[in-house]
Amino acid sequence: MSARGADGRGGDRELRRASTRLAVQFGVLILVLFAALGGVVYAIVAGSQAEAARRAVDDTSRIDSPHDAPPGMFVTITGGRGTLSSPDIPDGLPLEAAFEAVRASGQPDERTVTADGQDYLVRTTRQGDHWIQVAYPLREQQEELARLATALIVSGVIAALAAAGISVLMARRAMRPLADALRMQRRFVADAGHELRTPLTLLSTRAQLVRRRLTEHDDPAVVAGVGEIVDDSRALTEIVADLLLAADPGETAAREPVDLAELAAAAVRSVAPKSEERGVEVRVDVPGPVVVSGAAVSLRRLVIALLDNATDHAASLVTVQVRRAGRCALLVVADDGAGFPQDDPGTAFERFASTRSGEAPAAVSRHYGLGLALVAEVAARHGGAVHAGNTGPGGGASVTVELPVADS
Repeated sequence: MSARGADGRGGDRELRRASTRLAVQFGVLILVLFAALGGVVYAIVAGSQAEAARRAVDDTSRIDSPHDAPPGMFVTITGGRGTLSSPDIPDGLPLEAAFEAVRASGQPDERTVTADGQDYLVRTTRQGDHWIQVAYPLREQQEELARLATALIVSGVIAALAAAGISVLMARRAMRPLADALRMQRRFVADAGHELRTPLTLLSTRAQLVRRRLTEHDDPAVVAGVGEIVDDSRALTEIVADLLLAADPGETAAREPVDLAELAAAAVRSVAPKSEERGVEVRVDVPGPVVVSGAAVSLRRLVIALLDNATDHAASLVTVQVRRAGRCALLVVADDGAGFPQDDPGTAFERFASTRSGEAPAAVSRHYGLGLALVAEVAARHGGAVHAGNTGPGGGASVTVELPVADS
């Protein structure tokens, strides 16, 4: 299988997964909205039915004979002429306890009871010299509410499924250009990484051969310089591999304990030639080991990017601090340059941004605004955060990286 074909199929799978997630979320949202709307409609209908039942019971309470009761309703009247009830009154009616309660309190009594397998709204009141009890059947209301609930549930499910299906089609159509752009980006990174691996491997091999031969002549300065070239070529190879991992969200770099203090000291040594050439002093303040969990190659890229940016814009001094603050490891890189703009230093972490207040020295090569963006991405991948600011009102930039410390 070709890398391009695998990349295309991987992009299609991600597009389908993203579309499916969007469809599920949109479907759930529609279902929740329908549930809320259905609950309101159900409550309104149920309230209207209850009010209608009370009005019917209230009107029926004014009749003089149980034989005048509306169809389906049952009336019992008790007083000086004895007790009269509607024909075929269900078993369990009338409610003698309700009559006793009204006689004792003088207040109407209203309750819902079950008689002969059906629910009734029963209201007992005093009318002049007699007491009347009206039983209103609730079966039709309950059946109507059940039909309404079923209709609401079915329509909600249908609407949610239809919304999910439509959102899948719309999401795939809308996200296709983004997926194509992302596929092209990953293809470029993969192709570039593949093309760089071979020359970097050859460079590392040749540098190691040169170092081995120079060792025989015992020239410490030259041997040390070639050793740095070997280390840099190895670091470049690791960076290429790390870039390939970063470009593929399906892959993650192996996490390991990394001493951030030791890593910062090694990074300072790596940029020493550049800082010496520019006449910038780099001071390191590392009280002791500060261990985080992450990918050493990525974290090394982060530190070097900060040092490179600070060295380019410093007037004469760059300071590097590594310390622990609670459950966080802090890496602070500061310089005595012009600093960040006061209004919005956070834009420094955007790609292709150039937010320094002053111009970089002429000896500095062109900046593409990617260094601090890389720092923010690496920090985010390690569960951390990054902040930019100035050390004082007169300038001096400071970038602080917060990373969670490794579990002991």
